[in-house]
Amino acid sequence: MVIGKVIGNVWATRKDEKLNGLKFLVVAPSKTTYEGGMSAFVAVDNVGAGIGETVLVTKGSAAKSSFDIKAVPIDAVIVGIIDSLEVEESLLK
Repeated sequence: MVIGKVIGNVWATRKDEKLNGLKFLVVAPSKTTYEGGMSAFVAVDNVGAGIGETVLVTKGSAAKSSFDIKAVPIDAVIVGIIDSLEVEESLLK
């Protein structure tokens, strides 16, 4: 899972029909919780998140388990909105 911040919306009027009705958000991964140099990515919003919120994202094949349709072409889903986060300061270095 990845912790990130929602930084934008994506609108696509033409897309795979299995994606109809899904909301797409741009997520920037937290620098303190992910050390892979990962850039911002698009995730399906499954919890009603909005711009500026800190979110929990599942990626890869686990992302599809959030939906009843297993053939949906997604690889990242927002599965939670984070209210607070505690990290020991010495672990951030």
